[in-house]
Amino acid sequence: MKIKDKTLLITGGTGSFGTAVLNRFLQTDHFKEIRIFSRDEKKQDDMRNFYKNDKIKYYIGDVRDFNSVEYAARDVDYVFHAAALKQVPSCEFFPMEAVKTNVVGTQNVIRAAAQNKVQKVICLSTDKAAYPINAMGISKAMMEKVAVAEARNLTETTVCLTRYGNVMASRGSVIPLFLNQIETGQDITITDPNMTRFLMSLDEAVELVLFAFENGNAGDLFVNKAPAATIGDLAKAVLELKNAKNTVKIIGTRHGEKLYETLCTREEMIKAEDMGDFYRIPADNRDLNYAKYFSEGSEVLPEVEDYNSHNTQRENVEGVKILLKKLDLFQD
Repeated sequence: MKIKDKTLLITGGTGSFGTAVLNRFLQTDHFKEIRIFSRDEKKQDDMRNFYKNDKIKYYIGDVRDFNSVEYAARDVDYVFHAAALKQVPSCEFFPMEAVKTNVVGTQNVIRAAAQNKVQKVICLSTDKAAYPINAMGISKAMMEKVAVAEARNLTETTVCLTRYGNVMASRGSVIPLFLNQIETGQDITITDPNMTRFLMSLDEAVELVLFAFENGNAGDLFVNKAPAATIGDLAKAVLELKNAKNTVKIIGTRHGEKLYETLCTREEMIKAEDMGDFYRIPADNRDLNYAKYFSEGSEVLPEVEDYNSHNTQRENVEGVKILLKKLDLFQD
């Protein structure tokens, strides 16, 4: 895919993912222009002062507002849609806000892209969208459904998705929390030491999106195969790397949290295509002939299990430390 003279739009571009994408592409001659779309002028100004790069253009707007997205999407070739409400507690208390941003906002982005004949849109989702139990996960699951539904009806714009687990050291994640607790002499708070989570770096999140960018067909969902660890082992690894003696305090599972996260459901694993480091899950292309939903079953479903953080490759404390050492936060 030739992208040297193309324009990329990143919604939510001031976040962890947007920054990682910028760092990747600014080291190459890919893309003549990268547009950062977000609602936070302070973060945009910080980014502008940090990069001082004329290739980057900044657009203030909100994915909830179709007109602001449509304006930013003019003359754009590709869109990485990362804008979202991601915090589980805030979405629990304000679920309609999650719907407005994650569901309606995604439809706005896709329709703005289609109106401007954007070639491809990659929508970023989360493991919490598989078997969702909280408002954030439910809104992301609906986001996926909206993206696939929109993809079916578009001829000039290809829409596909990526779904990934926890990104280590991303904004609002547990590793920066642990480091802050260590630095301030507080207890290390964990919910359940046996809780497992996928471990993925920001670079791997970018690789997943780029893989979808190169290989995605309309409605495809891509998942990367990732290792996992218990929260207890993750806390031990952070403490050992920092030579810290903070006490670990178990505070109990918070509302809306799972014991483990799922990246592919059983139903998805039946049709998943193994592509080495990734799974490709094609869109469900059944039409509005509802009879097929009731007359066609699957004999193999009982034999298949989902792909989750309990049954993937499990890292012990030493394995987690190896992964953590690759992060900027632990380079010292």
